[in-house]
Parts: sequence; C-alpha cells; structure tokens
Amino acid sequence: MSKLNWGILSTAKIGTQKVIPGMLKSELFNVAAIASRNETAAQKTAEELGIPKAYGSYEALIADPEIDIIYNPLPNHLHVEFTAKAIVAGKHVLCEKPLFINPEDIQKLISLRDQHQVKVGEAFMVKSHPQWKKAKEIVDTELGKVRLYNGTFTYHNIDPGNIRNKPEYAGGALWDIGCYPVMTSRYLFGENPIRVFGEIQLDPEFGTDMLTSAILEYQGGKRATFTVSTQLAPYQRVHVLGTKKEMELQIPFNSPTDRPTLIKINEADILQEKLQKIEVPACDQYQLQSEEFNQAVLNNSEVPVSLEDAADHCKTIVGIFESAKSGSWVDL
Repeated sequence: MSKLNWGILSTAKIGTQKVIPGMLKSELFNVAAIASRNETAAQKTAEELGIPKAYGSYEALIADPEIDIIYNPLPNHLHVEFTAKAIVAGKHVLCEKPLFINPEDIQKLISLRDQHQVKVGEAFMVKSHPQWKKAKEIVDTELGKVRLYNGTFTYHNIDPGNIRNKPEYAGGALWDIGCYPVMTSRYLFGENPIRVFGEIQLDPEFGTDMLTSAILEYQGGKRATFTVSTQLAPYQRVHVLGTKKEMELQIPFNSPTDRPTLIKINEADILQEKLQKIEVPACDQYQLQSEEFNQAVLNNSEVPVSLEDAADHCKTIVGIFESAKSGSWVDL
C-alpha cells in the first residue's frame, strides 16, 4: 500500500517548529504539502522543511486530490471552520487542541464526520507519549485507590501581539494549557468529571485569563486540581496520589526529544527515601501522535483523541469559565 499524504494548514509556529519536524522523522507517511494565506510564506516554509508542494490558500490545499490527511494548527477560533471544510472534501483531519471552543459546534462536526466517514481527532500529543501510557498503567495497578490528581503548567508571555493574549481568538491560560490537565486527568481516571469549580484572574490589558485554578470532581470522591498561568515562570508537574503510593511526572507536557522523561513513584514515605525512578526513553511525541493517527486511518480504528473526547474537554473548560463567573460549582 502506498503511503498516505499529509497536508499542513498554515505555517503556524506549533507546526513548523514542533509538529512538522516530528512528522518528518516518520517513514510511515509523506508530508506532501503546506498552505498559508501568504503564498510566499508557504513556499519559504516548504523549501526550509523539504515539503514538495506549497499553496497560497487553505482551500487550495484542502481541494488537492492527492492529500489524504489534513493537520490543522490554525488559531483556535478557526479550528471548527476549516476542519469542517476538510471533512466535506473527504479528508481525514488531525486538529490542534482545543478543537472546540463553543459547545454548539460539537454535534455539527460529529455529524459531518459520520456523514463523510472520515477520521477526525484532537491533537493532544501527550497521549501518544510512552510516559503517559506508563503513567496510566501505574495508576491502574500500583497506587491503590487513586483519589487526587494535581497539575501545574505555566509560562510567561506578555506580548500584546501574541495570539495567546487575544480573547477574540480564544487566548488565555485555560484554553491554551489548562486543556492539558483536563485531558490527562480524564485519561488517568478513565471518566468525565461530574462538576467543576474555577477561579480566574484576568489580565487588565489583554482581557484573557492569566492565572486560573480549577477543581474537577469525579465519581467516588476523586478530584483533579490544577493551576495554569501565562504570566509565571515556566514550570510543569503532575502528581497523582492513591491510598498506597504517589506518582510524579517531572516533564508531563513539553517532553524533550533529546533526553528521557522521568516518572517518580513514592511509597508512603514523606522523606522519599524509598523513591523509585522510572526513566522513559527519549522520543518525539509529535512523531508518535501523527503515526498513531495515520495508523487509525489505515486500519479504520479509533483515533487517539476522538471528537467525543474533544467535546468533553470543551464542556469541562466551558464549565470552569461559567463557575468562575458565577462563583459556584457547575454541574456537568
């Protein structure tokens, strides 16, 4: 069977600096084309990355009959629009997170996917990383009765021109990085939260959330808590506590490609004298993400993060915003 051809919508940094270099490491498919609304930018990026074709519009790429799969890293507010266009054109789509920012878009996209019989997924590269697969195994077998997930994810960006600081483009900490603890706590617990509580601090100039904390309550008294910020020193950790042991993921989200990641397991020892360290070999989670999606298309199997998962992420995040506004818990 010939390899599937991928097309990249836009020359966004997430694509050109992280995702596409990871994809180009794979021998399982071809990165065949890239598009931008600026044809010169598309051609320049194509030449730099060794991509055969460049288009001066997103629609032209979507219309290319040789393209099988679209990777959509457009700004958040354009995710649904261009994912829908690609679906109608018969393309499979891997769309950057957050795929949905408006719950009213959910059923439309699911219906289009089902109608056109294509694969559509949300791009959470972390779910393809072996450290998270190992973490899920540990949660299920070693920690005892798991009750608490705690996550922190921060970076510092006060550039007024940056899209992450523009509310009209669904910028801010919660949409940009709060989606990671939402997604990974759902993954580790294997279920959806039943209610949420949020507290948000808005940047007075940008109007985006610069510091957000949330509580996600799950069945049986389990809780996920997290804090995310766009205006703190860069930091990230995830801790999961059970009745027997606790687990820490040292670099849970922006995992490096040039060194192993580390999972720490501690057995009821506050001094951590019995600390167990598990090294997960270095890998490129963007390469693995694209390969897993590619195989789902070839095998007609489930994509790593489905539209239904994306819908649950959206509903949870919207609930956190609603809670912060009302000052009370929001049932999901």
